[in-house]
Amino acid sequence: MIIIRPIQASDYDALHQIAIESGHGFTSLPVNEELLTKRINHSEASFNKDVSQPGDEGYLFVMEDTETGKVVGTSGIEAAVGLEDAFYHYHLGKVVHNSRELGIYNTVETLSLCNDYTGATEICTLFLGESHRKNNNGRFLSRFRFVFIAEHAERFSDTVIAEMRGVSDSDGRSPFWAWLEEHFFSMDFPTADYLTGIGKKVFIAELMPKYPIYVNLLSKDAQAVINKVHDKTVPALRLLEAEGFARKGYVDIFDAGPTVEANIKSIRTAVESERYQVIIGDVSESNNYIVCNTKIKGFRAAQASVSIRETAKQVVLTQDVADALLVNESDWVRIVAN
Repeated sequence: MIIIRPIQASDYDALHQIAIESGHGFTSLPVNEELLTKRINHSEASFNKDVSQPGDEGYLFVMEDTETGKVVGTSGIEAAVGLEDAFYHYHLGKVVHNSRELGIYNTVETLSLCNDYTGATEICTLFLGESHRKNNNGRFLSRFRFVFIAEHAERFSDTVIAEMRGVSDSDGRSPFWAWLEEHFFSMDFPTADYLTGIGKKVFIAELMPKYPIYVNLLSKDAQAVINKVHDKTVPALRLLEAEGFARKGYVDIFDAGPTVEANIKSIRTAVESERYQVIIGDVSESNNYIVCNTKIKGFRAAQASVSIRETAKQVVLTQDVADALLVNESDWVRIVAN
């Protein structure tokens, strides 16, 4: 069975391998032992913490194949970004240059450095190994987070964002960063991305241009990738758009990939998820639901066929599924069709 659970210290080797496999542009998982260990420790502390409002908590989950005990993927939620380290974006705006006397009217796009998403909840660090990219596992690894947020709303902001990986080649070269590198940074994209991933962000404030950048002054290659996603990120973007996420004109400061956002009250999976009380028994249906227990530290999620008794707000789970979810008869779960 495939389950999702909070990460633990013994998962370090698996997380390190995921960091290697994920490649360039996956800023939230740098290949750095100290930082990966710190990320795991911070996640464990967050799951153990009593929370009444979102703070600096970071929740990191892993997908495990219980038949082999192997960790095959990871997925994360940052409760409120930018509260300790500045959280930077470029905002796409417009400036009008108009002369009535000359009959000239030009609209020019600009990029302005900002911290507008400070305090927002971020879904992040989504990666699934190739061997398990089947049976809706990718959708499951993304969507269960909205069920977790809906169940524990006090831990998260109303605004949820996701930074989508921008365009870069197999060697980690970003056309957008190439222009910034030439004029401001003298540092290649993988290095800048890595430094950000390990928390060394001071150079951004020190070296980034302080005034809005006119987009038409960038190289044609850089202009062409603004607000565009990496080919491998297209399915993830489509899934989030189906959930109700949309672009609001914010892009990443390194590769210009789009950031999408939604209010938790309009995210389809969160809105459609419902609580049911558990009955353990036989299930004859062949439907497919995401089923999550209502715990924090002992959180578990699985995909399973269930029988729903809508009037009584009860759900029938098989014993195997109940065991995997760490629930007993009369416990509560939150479910949504997958």
